[in-house]
Amino acid sequence: VQLVESGGGLVQPGGSLRLSCAASGFTFSRFAMSWYRQAPGKERELVATITSASGSTSYADSMKGRFTISRDNAKNTVYLQMNSLKPEDTAVYYCNARNYLINYWGQGTQVTVSS
Repeated sequence: VQLVESGGGLVQPGGSLRLSCAASGFTFSRFAMSWYRQAPGKERELVATITSASGSTSYADSMKGRFTISRDNAKNTVYLQMNSLKPEDTAVYYCNARNYLINYWGQGTQVTVSS
């Protein structure tokens, strides 16, 4: 099983980034996919989730209207489009796959928002 995140980097406040998470080794379409993030000295927090069946999405309050999660089951990939980025969005962003008691994690990609 692999979850490989990409697309992180350094961006100025107000800028945008698109993260990708490529999955392999499991039936991607049967798993709910989420993005989490962890800033230095803080606990890991849920950013957004997209379900396996209907593709319904949900977001943490501070990300609503700025972030968009999507998935392409044909490509076994989940995305996180991040707009209007703020310095407080700086964190390592992790991809998560969940199905009942099964939980897979990626190794993370660094996002730094700074001028």
